[in-house]
Amino acid sequence: MAAAEPKPPAGVAAARRLARGCWSAFWDYETPKVIVVKNRRLGVVYRLVQLLILLYFVWYVFIVQKSYQDRETGPESSVITKVKGITSSEHKVWDVEEYVKPPEGGSVFSIITRIEVTPSQTPGTCPESVRVSNATCDSDEDCVAGELDMLGNGVRTGRCVPYYHGASKTCEVSGWCPVEDGASVSQFLGKMAPNFTILIKNSIHYPKFQFSKGNIENRKDGYLKRCMFDEVLHLYCPIFRLGFIVERAGENFTELAHTGGVIGVIINWDCDLDLPASNCNPKYSFRRLDPKHIPASSGYNFRFAKYYKINGNTTRTLIKAYGIRIDVIVHGQAGKFSLIPTIINLATALTSIGVGSFLCDWILLTFMNKNKVYSHKKFDKMVDIPDRGAGPGPWASEPSQQDSALTDPRGLAQL
Repeated sequence: MAAAEPKPPAGVAAARRLARGCWSAFWDYETPKVIVVKNRRLGVVYRLVQLLILLYFVWYVFIVQKSYQDRETGPESSVITKVKGITSSEHKVWDVEEYVKPPEGGSVFSIITRIEVTPSQTPGTCPESVRVSNATCDSDEDCVAGELDMLGNGVRTGRCVPYYHGASKTCEVSGWCPVEDGASVSQFLGKMAPNFTILIKNSIHYPKFQFSKGNIENRKDGYLKRCMFDEVLHLYCPIFRLGFIVERAGENFTELAHTGGVIGVIINWDCDLDLPASNCNPKYSFRRLDPKHIPASSGYNFRFAKYYKINGNTTRTLIKAYGIRIDVIVHGQAGKFSLIPTIINLATALTSIGVGSFLCDWILLTFMNKNKVYSHKKFDKMVDIPDRGAGPGPWASEPSQQDSALTDPRGLAQL
């Protein structure tokens, strides 16, 4: 008598049944079943959801966002600037060649409005600035010869000498003398600066659409020599008063001229190329870019020097310049009708309308009193029965415990 085969563990048998069930279900085919539910409240919810989705796609996606267009952002751009005007300080008259840095006329430039001048600096020895840490001293023992402070003005000689003014003493340094604090003279150039004019010539190109345009009126009658920018009357006359730029940025000109600052001139080219080229116009905005409310880094200044020789000795004038830096920033985007994004967004819109059916199905299956009746009618399983000469046919429904209840003609009409 043969020995009985050992039975597999219960867990293994359950895993096998689950695997067979998943494999069998993988080959099943599901098709939607249309059921008409006569319920006014549910119908109102269904149509309202469809209406909201339709309004979203028509108004926001297609009208506001213009999603039927192919788009290109970040145009290729060229900026040329030119400043004109003269001003005066306590000692001289200043023209463009002196107060505009750098003079090349690029998209970033500075207009000097105040300077601190240290004239006639020559190589030699002199007291260090009291602003340098550990520069003050009482005797030579407080100064280390050969020490170099990265924030100082030279190499210390080891001597403690009287300061330029007052009773204090500082360590002597070897460098350009006198140092900046000891002999600097302040000059204000901002008296006439608000009337300086700035020409900002800008041209853009969108390579995807082969579209180019500039911000200057195409005229030959000397138009630029007599116009000034106005958003309504002279949009294509990009000549701005410096005072106008500062005012539109929300700043006080006198305060800004003393401390310095950075102002951004932003030119935005948003172009709908389905319309004529005349509808693609630049939009200008102005704002301050540097953090003026942070004391440690407030304002804008830089240093430069002018060198010359006196009796064969190299001499320089050191200038610490405060000014208004102008940054011209160009950005924008262009769009033109394209069939591909139009089809994609139309398909998305039609698919999204089905959210109304999903929501109403969830309400029926979860909150309605007749949810079991609806569930039985919505989900029906058909089993393939081979034809053996008898029976109802090749397809038959699986028996259900609710079949007797569904013979009632009132059925779903009560939902």
